[in-house]
Amino acid sequence: MKKSKSNVRLFADMDKTLLFVTIALIIFGTLNIVTASSREAVVNADTNIFYYFFKHCVILFISLIAFLLIIKIPTKNYKKLIVPIYVLIAGLNAYLILKGVSTRGANNWINLKVIKIQPSEFAKPTLILTMSILMSVFSKKLNDPKVKHSNIIWKIVGMALIFPILVFLQKDLGTAIILFGIFFILFVFSPILKKEKFNALFLSIGLVAILLIVRLSITGYILSDTQTSRLKNFFNPCSKYDDTGYQVCNAFIAINNGGATGVGIGKSTQKYSYIPEPHTDMVFAIIAEENGVLKCSLIFIGYIVILYRILTLSSKTKNLQNKYICLGVATYIFLHILVNLGGIFGMIPLTGVPLPFLSYGGSFTLSLISSLAVIQRINIEHKNEKIRI
Repeated sequence: MKKSKSNVRLFADMDKTLLFVTIALIIFGTLNIVTASSREAVVNADTNIFYYFFKHCVILFISLIAFLLIIKIPTKNYKKLIVPIYVLIAGLNAYLILKGVSTRGANNWINLKVIKIQPSEFAKPTLILTMSILMSVFSKKLNDPKVKHSNIIWKIVGMALIFPILVFLQKDLGTAIILFGIFFILFVFSPILKKEKFNALFLSIGLVAILLIVRLSITGYILSDTQTSRLKNFFNPCSKYDDTGYQVCNAFIAINNGGATGVGIGKSTQKYSYIPEPHTDMVFAIIAEENGVLKCSLIFIGYIVILYRILTLSSKTKNLQNKYICLGVATYIFLHILVNLGGIFGMIPLTGVPLPFLSYGGSFTLSLISSLAVIQRINIEHKNEKIRI
């Protein structure tokens, strides 16, 4: 009886707007996976059209369990949990540099036969928690002019940069960019003095440049051939249709076919061999083709609402650690949207990252929903703080 009352109270203290908009996007994305993956399931997986849909439902069920567990863990306990989590995720990503299963040029998968895991996805929430906790713990010292700050700053920078460097060495440029972006935003908004921020960022860029030079001298390259070709040819992808531009060019065709109102659910033509794995990184092109620009605008409204609610909580909460966690999660979601859609629209090179709530994918979905569970936990604690006051 007490447990059920406790669960009801937790639900009552959640951010309902954030929760329901998230659920709506997840339901829409899951249903869309049926049509987007139908050809892939029948031809490549040699099974029925619901193959990826059912697999994604299993992922969502596991993510739901994770969500229900995480919202019950007080955020004050994160300090105790972060060290083993950090060591585990960093260790797995280091292991992948040598032993990872290669997928589309990146050695970023662990194949356990039953499931495939992408540890670089778990590096994102781990990085957010690590930086948030460190900046919260050292905030007083960073604002004390009598304390030497350089050791503290380099501890934060060193622990944060390990993840993007390890993922870059796995040849996963898109995820490395997102990890570095999360680090950059959290560092810029940290309690570190402006002059010290500038010096640390300048030296960090220098350190990364040295590591790239070392990589060049050892391997003979900095970026792989695939990555280099994407960087060169993203301005006019259709001019390289037979080479590196076919994916983005076919996304253009799909979006153009959809027009304002779409061709209808299940009637996409570009999912038939033109766009590889259309239910993953390129899923928006299929959604736009079948639903049209007008309906797709609802997706962008949903994204805006989610980011607004998380950033509003970041500004309201008095807990410094939780404030940075909210900022980090909002940055995480925003960068995924920016990098994914920027690549599809030809605004930036296509690097291959999932689109939040819409793309098929196990590790990313679990990571994203777990991050939102942390946000809901912060909202619960914020409401309880207000009641006590």
